[in-house]
Amino acid sequence: MSRQWIDHTLHIRQIATTEWRQEDAFEFRIMESPHALEQAIRDKVAEGYTGRVMAGFCWPWTKQADAEGELHKDVVVGDYIRPWNADENTKGMRRGIPKSQYWAYDEAGIDQVGCVYTAQGFECDYAGVIFGNDLKYNPDTGEWEGFSEN
Repeated sequence: MSRQWIDHTLHIRQIATTEWRQEDAFEFRIMESPHALEQAIRDKVAEGYTGRVMAGFCWPWTKQADAEGELHKDVVVGDYIRPWNADENTKGMRRGIPKSQYWAYDEAGIDQVGCVYTAQGFECDYAGVIFGNDLKYNPDTGEWEGFSEN
């Protein structure tokens, strides 16, 4: 039922029952902030689960490390500032920063935000998703609305 509800909410397909029903095998929460989302993912990872924070491609993605070999912190939501996961072609990174193909499995990957497109094919027990300006909830209509930068 849960996946069907999400499909309904995102207008993928309509279902008869639109009320969310929490299921033990599936957890869906809307967090207060990206900080709270990241902390919830970190807590689950500390318990032995796999998990990562990801986002839609709503921010620039600098594919060159800075002068100190660190990734540019392109994902900015208020005071939440994190780098994207390193593209496989990112140059000049310091040792220990995993590239995109290792981002979901390497311990240091938790310090980066993965693009939802990069995350496809990875299996995580917990996935925290930050919505940017491309998807907004309209409380007047009770629906999610998609937006394009173009």
